[in-house]
Amino acid sequence: MSQDTSFAASSATSAPSASTSVAELKQIAAQVRRDIVRMVHAVNSGHPGGSLGCTDLLVSLFFKVMKHTPQPFDMDGRNQDLFFLSNGHISPVFYSVLARSGYFPVSELVTFRKLNSRLQGHPATHEHLPGVRIASGSLGQGLSVATGAAQAKKLNGDDRTVFVLMGDGELEEGQVWEAAMYAPHHKVDNLIAFVDRNGQQIDGPTDKVMHLGDLRAKFESFGWRVLETDGNDFEKLLPSIEEAQSLLGQGQPVLVLMDTQMGFGVDFMMGSHKWHGVAPNNEQLEIALQQLAVEKAGDY
Repeated sequence: MSQDTSFAASSATSAPSASTSVAELKQIAAQVRRDIVRMVHAVNSGHPGGSLGCTDLLVSLFFKVMKHTPQPFDMDGRNQDLFFLSNGHISPVFYSVLARSGYFPVSELVTFRKLNSRLQGHPATHEHLPGVRIASGSLGQGLSVATGAAQAKKLNGDDRTVFVLMGDGELEEGQVWEAAMYAPHHKVDNLIAFVDRNGQQIDGPTDKVMHLGDLRAKFESFGWRVLETDGNDFEKLLPSIEEAQSLLGQGQPVLVLMDTQMGFGVDFMMGSHKWHGVAPNNEQLEIALQQLAVEKAGDY
């Protein structure tokens, strides 16, 4: 069953489908981006820049690539592909994609960052929000968790894949590199990690805050298979994910360095660290929504 691209503002219940076309994915991504800017605008709080930049990846995974069952949700996720968001501050895109793919009602997006909401600024588990398996946003921990989950699947005879997304600025955290050494050493070859290489972090360009060097060479030296792709172009991103999947089961984890633009889809936000954690005002919201037009908008 393909995802309904009319995006009715009720609970999404359609199962993800491998047959979803690129044209449909683009429409879903535009709707998700509409959700992002509306969510952060409503509470004048949140992180739109990285959320907009990573939208195409999460839409690709949840609406086409991953084998997962939104309902009923269980924390173990046995015999399902799992996704972990390490850079949890980009929760707006995570919440929108979870809702639009059927984990909880789309109408709940209106509670983002509000008191007693399950949709807090950084994903947490004590709210029991379906789709969220770890608390994240304390940067540097996601790769460790994903590696452990992938290793558990191998021990349990579960042949599904674990995916994890990290930010490039996040790679300044030392725990990332401990996990990066651990996974190849233990041949965790059912793991695909993505790095959102947008070159920006909260205080400015990564090259100025702390130069990351040659990430491909670094991960390869630890024993990873490394691919590079354009994270804002479905025609390049989807084949790269497919290639990453083809490399699994060969004794090495796979890393995809994904070049994106912070704020992608909204011209005045694109490429600037200033939109890392700033909400648009009323006028800016209207401009953004005009740029993010969809054929059948289903705003919550």
